[in-house]
Amino acid sequence: MPSTLAKAGTAEPPTLARVLILLPPSEGKTAPRRGRPLDLSTLGSPVLTPTRERVVEAVVALAARPDAADLLGLGGTQADLVELDARLRTSPTTRADRVYTGVLYDALGFDTLSSAAKRRATSRVAITSSVFGLVRPGDRIPSYRLSGDVSLPGLGPVAGLWRGALGEAVEEAVGSGLLVDLRSTMYAAFWRPPAGLAPRVATVRVLHESGGVRKVVSHFNKATKGRIVRALLEDGGNPRTPAALARLLTDLGWTVEVGEPTTRGTQLDVVVSEV
Repeated sequence: MPSTLAKAGTAEPPTLARVLILLPPSEGKTAPRRGRPLDLSTLGSPVLTPTRERVVEAVVALAARPDAADLLGLGGTQADLVELDARLRTSPTTRADRVYTGVLYDALGFDTLSSAAKRRATSRVAITSSVFGLVRPGDRIPSYRLSGDVSLPGLGPVAGLWRGALGEAVEEAVGSGLLVDLRSTMYAAFWRPPAGLAPRVATVRVLHESGGVRKVVSHFNKATKGRIVRALLEDGGNPRTPAALARLLTDLGWTVEVGEPTTRGTQLDVVVSEV
C-alpha cells in the first residue's frame, strides 16, 4: 500500500481511483491534554519527513527568541501560542481530525460521520499544514501556531519551503483519481497542480448570493466547504472529472457552475444564499 494511505484494514483499496480532498488547516486548534509526543516517522507521506524535520527545528528555535510573537504574527496576549511552538517536540499529540477546529471543521464534523464515511476520510482527506506539509485525519500531531505566511529565520517563507516538497506527496496520494482542492489562497501557494494533472483537478469556490450580488464571504465559504466534504464522504461516489463532481454536487443539492478548464484545473463555483 502506498505510504500516503492509511494502514491496511482502515482505508479503501489503493488500487482503485479515488477522490483526494485537499483541505486548508484551521487557525484555531484544540491542544491535546494527553498522548505520546510527536514522532515524525509515524506520519503519512514519509517523503516529507526531511522538510518536516527542518521546519520543526526552525519553529522550536524561533519560539525561543524574544521577538517570537512578532515573527509569528501574534499579539502580546498570545504568549501561550508561542509556548505551544516551543514544546512542539514534547507536547502530547492526537489525531489531526481532533486538533483542527473552526468553521470548516465544525461543519465537516469528523466525529459524527458514519462508520463508512470515517473509513473513506482516512484515504480521501488530506490537510495542508505549515509545519507538517500534509497530514491525514489519523496522523498524530500536537497543537501548534504557524501561519502559512510566516517567514522562518534561516529558512525563509513557509510556503516556499513546501512548494518544492509537496508535489510528490500530493501526486502519490491522488494517484489516478480526482483532486478536489478546497484550500484557501494562502495554502494554495504551498503547491500548485502541474498541467499534466489539470484534467483531474477541481478547485471549489463558494459564492454567497444576496440581492443578486455574489461575493466570497469567509463564513459561508468555510461552512459550505465543510458541508461539501461531509456530503462527499457520506455519499462515497467516485467522480473522475471536475464535470462529474459538479453533477454529483448538484445531485446532493448544491447549485454548481463549472468554469473553463485551465492548466491548473477547473473551477467549480458553488452558489449559496444561506449556510
